[in-house]
Amino acid sequence: MSETSIPKVTVEIPYARTLGPVISRFLTGLRDGELWANRTASGRVLCPPFEYDASNGQAAVDDWVQLPGTGSVTSWAWVAEPLRYHLLPQPFAWSLIRLDGSDIDLLHAVDAGDRSRMSTGMRVQVRWRPREDRIGHIKDIECFEPA
Repeated sequence: MSETSIPKVTVEIPYARTLGPVISRFLTGLRDGELWANRTASGRVLCPPFEYDASNGQAAVDDWVQLPGTGSVTSWAWVAEPLRYHLLPQPFAWSLIRLDGSDIDLLHAVDAGDRSRMSTGMRVQVRWRPREDRIGHIKDIECFEPA
């Protein structure tokens, strides 16, 4: 009787992707310590910005709004034991945050220090990474913290 073996192969496909004008502007703003949202034809403000309005499929218009970096938690889940690749090494909450001036939520981490300090509706503010560490990535926002 022969034994069947299944070889394990790792397949990698290197690629480069251009970000396009919408995501490029958003990430450039993060690098500069600014939060930018775009407006849709119907007037909705989207942060994170999109190239289209998901509610009707219409293209977003080239109208940008700078947001203040404060908002409210609309939903959250506590992470008691962060994994190696999480944004924070200490317990935190993955949260949907409705930034002031935006009509949609942004997913990010909230460093409240303790689960008992988290609540839906709590006010939060952005905590930026040091300027010299920012690279134009969503991780330029270190996290949000109670306001």
